[in-house]
Amino acid sequence: MKPAPASVVLDGAPNHGRYSGRLDRFDWSPLRPRPGWLWRRLHHKRWHYVGLGDDTVFIGVAIVDVGWAASAFAYLFDRRRRALLADWSQDGLPGLQARVGDAPLAGAHAWFRGPGAGLSLRHEADDRLRLSVATRALRVEAELALAGMAPPLLAIGPVDGGLAHATQKTTALPVRGWAEAGGRRFTLDAAWAAVDASNGLLARDTAWRWASAHRPDVGFNLQQGYFGDQENLLWLDGRPIALGAARFDFDAARPLAPWRVHTDDGLLDLVFTPEGARAADKNLGFAASRYIQPVGNFAGTVRAGPGAPPRAVAGLSGVTEDHRSRW
Repeated sequence: MKPAPASVVLDGAPNHGRYSGRLDRFDWSPLRPRPGWLWRRLHHKRWHYVGLGDDTVFIGVAIVDVGWAASAFAYLFDRRRRALLADWSQDGLPGLQARVGDAPLAGAHAWFRGPGAGLSLRHEADDRLRLSVATRALRVEAELALAGMAPPLLAIGPVDGGLAHATQKTTALPVRGWAEAGGRRFTLDAAWAAVDASNGLLARDTAWRWASAHRPDVGFNLQQGYFGDQENLLWLDGRPIALGAARFDFDAARPLAPWRVHTDDGLLDLVFTPEGARAADKNLGFAASRYIQPVGNFAGTVRAGPGAPPRAVAGLSGVTEDHRSRW
């Protein structure tokens, strides 16, 4: 994979490609011709998502700015009880109640403030991301170490009905901290985290299926939908390996039944066994979102390249997702 470029735009056009390494910031302003203000307001979407977990708990946190509105969610799934102990979400106004900055990692700052709630993800001087969640249902204070991390993914590509999208994704960041939900306190010092920082000029109707799981020896990110195979990547012992198109075989009416996720190049073939899920279904007419994110384990095989011997994977904690938005 090529090293990450300095910008998501080159000579006035999106700098399409799949790269390895950090990007300083997402900046679409050099695009030529540049889309008009109103179009950008309606189509520019950005978010920061953090998923972190260990054998006992999985936590998902997102702060989203869709241009004309903002939202955030935070949940904690108890893997031993197979139950959500906390599931919080709230909508707000961008700029007033929420902001997602253009720096994906170094310099990152995303925040949401609403009635009885405060969330933030901020980069600190020692190259750590500090995640803070304070809601009535869930509290989290965690540090995610970026120093010494495996090379992150940077993907830039076209999208149907929109203009371009870019995403920076990490694998297996060490975590220190704690979480509280349902009257219980969880230590997160054995957890691993992954960050998804995304920023794009997207279509009004956008749909995707997604899978993500990470630990130091093996991690992956897969997406099928609006972004093609741009963000499909496998990390083996910290080495990033580009993957082909992803396939998700599952029953949408029974999302807690096993899923099969695999790539058409034969480098990844896994079965996902859900333990439970976080779901949301909103329909405001002019905007709608249908979303389910099961939590569970992946098992199967991965390969470092065509013809390479298969490497067994078992007990790899992560999530899948089936998502459709009108935004």
